[in-house]
Amino acid sequence: MATQYYTASSLDGFIATEDHSLEWLLQLGDIEETGYADFIRQVGAIAMGSSTYEWLLRHAVKPGTDEEGEWPYTQPAWVFSSRKLPRVPGADIRFVSGDVRPVHAEMEAQKIAENIWLMGGGDLVGQFYDAGLLDELIITIGSVTLGAGKPLLPREIAFPPLQLTAVKQIGAGFAELRYDVPR
Repeated sequence: MATQYYTASSLDGFIATEDHSLEWLLQLGDIEETGYADFIRQVGAIAMGSSTYEWLLRHAVKPGTDEEGEWPYTQPAWVFSSRKLPRVPGADIRFVSGDVRPVHAEMEAQKIAENIWLMGGGDLVGQFYDAGLLDELIITIGSVTLGAGKPLLPREIAFPPLQLTAVKQIGAGFAELRYDVPR
């Protein structure tokens, strides 16, 4: 069981543009060619921030539109937010705020030997890192630069450094890097 940050980043370290766009990423390849399918099968719980949740509402669920869909995950999701956000009917979503430690303990208690996915939101991932709860980073680097945007992980992690455990080329547009987080 591990707490993992699985995301994509531009070469210059941004996971989204300033206005939360992922168009840069969607042009680079098919998600089925990445390690996502294997990764998601091992996820028992998901944590995300409010910006990621709202992005999923706009781009996947699309409530109140002709293209309305279902919540894309079967795993329970914890959404960290200080604001009241709309719910998705039938989805196991828990809205939380504050310290990540008690929420992480609750997530561990709710699942059976499966991983926790920290989805999107470098600052939220940083809070898990600060609390000593981040085990692994799986970063798919896209072959673009954005110049500015939402940072991959706005923390200094230098002493000790992350430990590179795997590198994989995915087509002409991606490189997947896996790092263990030393304690």
